[in-house]
Amino acid sequence: MVDVIIAGGGPTGIMLACELRLHSVDVVVLERDPEPAKVARAQGLHARSIEILDQRGLAERFLRLGTQHPVGGFFAGILKAAPESLDTTHPYVLAIPQTVTEQLLTEHALDLGVDLRRGNEVVGISQDEESVTVGLSDGATLGSQYLAACDGGRSRVRKLLGIGFPGEPARREWLLGEVSLTADPETLSAVVAEVRTLHKDFGAIALGEGLYRVVVPADGVTDDRAAPPALADVRQQLRRFAGTDFGAHSPRWLSRFGDATRLADRYRAGRVLLAGDAAHIHPPLGGQGLNLGLQDAFNLGWKLAAQVRGWAPEGLLDTYQAERLPVAADVLENTRAQSELTLAEPGPQAVRRLLTELMDFPEVNRYLIEKVTATGIRYDFGPGNELLGRRLRDVPLMRGRLYGLMHNGRGLLLDETGVLSVEGWADRIDHVVDTSSELEAPAVLLRPDGHVAWVGEDRPGPGRTKDIQQQLGSAMARWFGAGWQPGSQGSPSC
Repeated sequence: MVDVIIAGGGPTGIMLACELRLHSVDVVVLERDPEPAKVARAQGLHARSIEILDQRGLAERFLRLGTQHPVGGFFAGILKAAPESLDTTHPYVLAIPQTVTEQLLTEHALDLGVDLRRGNEVVGISQDEESVTVGLSDGATLGSQYLAACDGGRSRVRKLLGIGFPGEPARREWLLGEVSLTADPETLSAVVAEVRTLHKDFGAIALGEGLYRVVVPADGVTDDRAAPPALADVRQQLRRFAGTDFGAHSPRWLSRFGDATRLADRYRAGRVLLAGDAAHIHPPLGGQGLNLGLQDAFNLGWKLAAQVRGWAPEGLLDTYQAERLPVAADVLENTRAQSELTLAEPGPQAVRRLLTELMDFPEVNRYLIEKVTATGIRYDFGPGNELLGRRLRDVPLMRGRLYGLMHNGRGLLLDETGVLSVEGWADRIDHVVDTSSELEAPAVLLRPDGHVAWVGEDRPGPGRTKDIQQQLGSAMARWFGAGWQPGSQGSPSC
């Protein structure tokens, strides 16, 4: 029996596997497809996703293979300048195909010792209070302590568990693909620009050597979006919207997607948890889907590892749903709104024009972009300092930078006083005595996902050090379990 089985070897599943392996959790990833995906639906990483990669020492691998772009224009395609002073050290969008993201994450996962088994799918599930047993498509069975469903919007695991997936079915559909076009590039660009004055969901992006990423509204909604469209379908819709098919030929791949919007009514059923598209689907406006899944995995990984390794405080695993389901619900709401703003009818276009005017106010522009980039997220940890519950950006320290200290996936106490202690939790939390000109608090406790779990607002002094240490101890116990004391029967492994 293994510690954790992950159903689905896409970016969400592989990211989760990497996080678990940082804590020496035994992981098997079961991926239905025998080969890596060739279809690149997602094309970019937002600030928060780049941050979590940076926090694990992976960002440079992605930056070398991607292109940085300003974040302006990512809400419903309304072109405005990028907001100033976003709460991140990565204030840009990294254009990088999903296939490359998956490849880089998979290479890292294999380096960490993840057992990736392709061509195998979960087709049956049974569980009790201590374990989960899955039936596999090859007829075998495999047992584990926990199962994570990262197997996409049509999740077999979610359906086997009977978890509800309420929402709206697709009303619209688009054809997507990488296709060679023979039209003159200048003429093509001019025609696309003209069509996009009314149809913001139409586009043709040059990939080089006559190859383009083409997206065009489909002629209705199909019953089976898993079946790719034919080239003739793409050419027909190009002619319908642009008056020409641009000489489309030799597609690398073709796909289709719709605007179905659904959210699982729970993220956990016993020892099975949902993440990524298995838990939520929505229109791709703003490029949020892959990012939302990666961030699900980053939130879940250390909590599930704590449960497996035996140091999780009571209820820690349940905070995964408490924190991430509202984030997904907000993404569904903003993509619903963006989808309406792409309609060509007079009403939606009037609202679009009004919102375009409102986004000239810097506060409005920043608010909407913070939604898309996830930089505005603050988990509810209760009353306290404004930093509490937020991710702390990669603040510079006197002896380096913050994220360079968090590659191992542990908690971290950043303490400029030098008098605080993580005694009893040193197997789970690193104690760093350093200062930052960008951090006003004398001390902060960070969870492994970078969110601020405690802020020491007062400086220790006569009669205060003991009280502050007790406050810190309560926060460490809340998020990292009971402290271990020398002379006890053993400490939980991390």
